[in-house]
Parts: sequence; structure tokens; C-alpha cells
Amino acid sequence: MSAGITSSPSVAPTVPIAPTAEPGQLHRSINWTGAFWVASGVPALVLFSVGGIAGNTGKLAFLIWTLSMLMGFIQSFTYAEIAGLFPNKSGGASVYGAAAWVRYSKLIAPLSVWCNWFAWSPVLSLGCSIAASYIINALAPAPTAGSPAVVQWLAAQGASLQGTEAEKLAAAVAAVSPSLRTWTLFSTTLGPVSLSLNAAFVIGAVLMLAVFAVQHRGILGTANVQKWIGLLVIVPMFIVGVVPLLLHGVNWSNFTPLVPLAAPAAPEPGSWNVTGWTLVLGGMFIAAWSTYGFETAICYTSEFKDPSRDTFKAIFYSGLLCLALFTLVPFTFQSMLGVEGMLEPSVVDGSGVAAALAHMVGGGPIIESVLVMLMILALILCIMTAMAGSSRTLYQGSIDGWLPRYLSRANEHGAPTAAMWTDLGVNLLVLAIACADVTSFFFILAVSNCGYIIFNFLNLNAAWIHRIDSAEVPRPYRAPRIVLVLGGVFAFVNVVFMGAGAKVWNPVALWAGLITAALILPVFLFRHYVQDGGKFPHETFEDLRVGPAGARSAKRAGMLPYLTLVAGVAVLLISNWFFTL
Repeated sequence: MSAGITSSPSVAPTVPIAPTAEPGQLHRSINWTGAFWVASGVPALVLFSVGGIAGNTGKLAFLIWTLSMLMGFIQSFTYAEIAGLFPNKSGGASVYGAAAWVRYSKLIAPLSVWCNWFAWSPVLSLGCSIAASYIINALAPAPTAGSPAVVQWLAAQGASLQGTEAEKLAAAVAAVSPSLRTWTLFSTTLGPVSLSLNAAFVIGAVLMLAVFAVQHRGILGTANVQKWIGLLVIVPMFIVGVVPLLLHGVNWSNFTPLVPLAAPAAPEPGSWNVTGWTLVLGGMFIAAWSTYGFETAICYTSEFKDPSRDTFKAIFYSGLLCLALFTLVPFTFQSMLGVEGMLEPSVVDGSGVAAALAHMVGGGPIIESVLVMLMILALILCIMTAMAGSSRTLYQGSIDGWLPRYLSRANEHGAPTAAMWTDLGVNLLVLAIACADVTSFFFILAVSNCGYIIFNFLNLNAAWIHRIDSAEVPRPYRAPRIVLVLGGVFAFVNVVFMGAGAKVWNPVALWAGLITAALILPVFLFRHYVQDGGKFPHETFEDLRVGPAGARSAKRAGMLPYLTLVAGVAVLLISNWFFTL
């Protein structure tokens, strides 16, 4: 990996950076703290899968979160280096990595951008579905098994029902549940998932539109709003992570023995056999979607006032925040609730996390209501983070010639509105799937994470390709060589997570993810050969200070990138074949 790497001075780029933007472009209006606050929604992603990971990994859950977060933190230093090469681009590491791969294949480069987008974009729909469930629980609480209405219904109808007592109880709860919980305008089945235009979909769509309205004001307005929401969310998350441990200590029995579960969604301990390892790798797979996410802090390079200074600080301090919360909160959850508590259906689907938090801090109904509001704010925060980052990936992908031209339009505030509308439209469809049931929710999560793993594989390897091919380009931050080596190793470890672990969440998730990734091919071919006549825009390579022809011909890494791709495919197929449930 180090072959052909030459030293270059670690100084700021001399590329001129305009302090103002022309109409229709992004504005340089924030520093690293603005990006930090925009990325502050990432810790709330723990709410998406804290129950799901516990359901598949048992008492190893806290260790899964910790190891995954440490991997993400180490990887971030690689991304900080390649981001510094591109002070005039937005869109994040996928865009910066695409500039390395395009020299070797026109088709691999857009795959990086596309996979990053469809990994991040579903945060909008998944977050809105959980937030909507909180609102529905507040407006129309579900009856409990012992509520008078359920007891009366069973007394009147129970004798005429067939099935077990549990099935009769479920029928009673469904019969007396408020109509808001069961209403749907339309529902159907789409292959492995369901689709429903229910109350959660309607509420989620309203929340999504509200986030769009805030984002429409541009990155500075978004950062200012997220700073206050972030403070309202991050501080209570720290409190929830620390206070229960101070009040009750650590319940060490909830952490031993450190063995996988015997089967998913069952508390019985298993052993370190192939099934156990498959469940563990499945946990590492889905955790990566959350813990690596703070790399979104470098999506805003072209909107930094001073990219050479702000880029590294943005991702470094965002990483420290996530390192603290992604290790502390799952540890406290497990200490207080145990595996059985985290396997509760409402914790697994995210709708009962607020009640679990209230129980942990010893609060009553008022505390629980406050925590419900904070959870909704936390979800809105991560939704805003996702829309800001994913829309800029679409925008820069269009500017650089990977995606259709219409996505490169921005409004007078410097917001990439065409990309935002596209995000919104796609996520309304995904929201209808996510709101249908838990199975559909985790299918969307697993498919999107397949894209995220592909993106990470390509971009962790893009760093050493840039070192070889663009050694002469100044770097504001130069990562230690050992970090690049670890990044290359982690790229293949992540592929093992995907090959072995995607099936844990849905039997067809891996193949659905690969098919979704392949959808970029007709999109890119249309843009490049129909719209652009087979030539890249000058913006594609401007920060490398070489022309398009020179950039594509400077393939000093030789066959190494191609061998890396072949090895990645081999590792994926072997891990998928070997690890089974």
C-alpha cells in the first residue's frame, strides 16, 4: 500500500477560495463549529438500532457499539486527509474518493457517490417513522394487557376465539386500540417488505416537510437551528448515560458471560460457533451505519470560511462527541435494562426508548413526557443532519458529472434545493415502507447500510491511491501512515461485516443492497455520455490542479486499485458463504 508514496509538505492548499458565492452556488458561511452542530444529530442514530443490536448480540451489545465506534474514529483521520485535498467541493468523503477512482474506472467513481447517498438519505424516512410513533403514542396510547377495556373485551369475546392465550390477548389489544393506531389509507406488499399510507406516514411526512423548510434557508441557518436543538438533545443524552450509573452503579451480571445469543431475539446465551459469530458480525454491520456517521462533518468543505483549518477540526470534534455517546449510552442501557429489557418490542422498534430512559433515571409520567419530547427533537436533529449531508452529496455529484445536471441547482440562500426535493421525494416512498412494520424498517436499514459499507471500502482505499497519484498536492492535514494502513485493513473488515451480517437482518438484504448500488450505472451513463458527450466538467479535477486528461492518465498505483477491488469482491462472497445462521 505504501509503494510509490512520496512525501509532500503539510501546508495549506494554494487554491484560491472565494469568500462569496455566485448566485446558484453554495455559500462559504460557516466555520468548523457550524459543521459540528450540523453533525451533532449523529449520536441520536443510536436510538435507531440499540434494541435491534441487543436482540441479535445479547450481552455483547455494549462491546459491539464500542468496537464499532473506535473503528469509525480511526477511519475518520483518513477522511480528514482526503477532504483537505478538495477545498472547493461539498458532499463528503465519497466525492473526494471518487476523484481517486475515476483515474482507474469511470464506473467505480460514481458508485462511491451513489452508495454514500442511498446510505445516508434513508435516515430521513427512518427517523421520521420513529418520531411519528412517539407522537402517535402520545396522542393515542396503546392499551395495556391489564387495562379495563382489554379485560372487558376478553370477557365478552374471548370464549369464541381460537388460538393461544397470547394470541387472544393480542386480538383484544388490537380490537380496543384507538383507530389512529390502525387507520391506513392504503397498504400493500412489495416483495420482501410492506407499504402503508397510515397515520405514522402522514405525521412523518409533515415532519420531513418541516425539516425541508429549515434547510431551505441554507447551511448557516441550518447550523444555527441545530445548535440549539443539539444542546437540548446532547446534554440530556449525557445525563441519561451518567446519572443511572451514579444512582445505581453498574449491574455487572448484565454483561457476563460474554458469549453470543443462541438465536436472534431470544435471551438464551449461545456459544462462539459459526451462528454466534454470524450474529456478532450482523451487529457490527448495522452498528457501522450509526457509529461511522460523523464523517458527514466534512460534507461542507466548500461552505467553510477556511477549509484548511475547519475541515480537520469539524470531523475530529464530531468524532469525540460520538465516541463518548456511542459508548456511554449503550453501556448504561444494558446495565439498567439487561438483555431481556432491551428485547422488548417497543425498544427494538424505537418507540419505547423514552419510557425506558425515564425508568432508568427514576422518573414518573412527567419525566417520561419530557423525554418523549427530547427523543422527538433528537430524531429531528439527525433527520436535519441527514438531509444536509445527503443533499450536498447529490449536489456535488451533479457538479462533478456523476449525477443528472438538474441536481446542481441551488437557491439564493446557497441551499441545494433540487437535491433536497429529490431527497424528499425518494424518502416519502421509503417512509411508506418504514412505517409499515418492524421487518420493513430493518430491511430498509440493512439495504442502506450495504451502500454505506461499499462507500467506506472505496474511500478508505481512495486515501492511499491519492497518496500515490497526487503526492505533490499539498495537504492541510496529513494522516500518519499507520492510520492509512489501518484504514485499508478496516475496509476489508467492513466487507466481512456486510457479507456475513446483512443476512441477519433480512435474508435478501445483501442482494437487494447490491442491486440498489448497481442502479447508478444507467444514471451515470446517461449523464456522462448523453448529457456531457463523454467528457467530465472542469470542476471534477479542479482541486487537484490538473486537467481531466492528465488526472485520468496519472495512474501511478498501477494494478493495485484493480487488485483491491477483486479482493473486496472475493472477501464479500467468501464471508457470505461461510457465515450462516
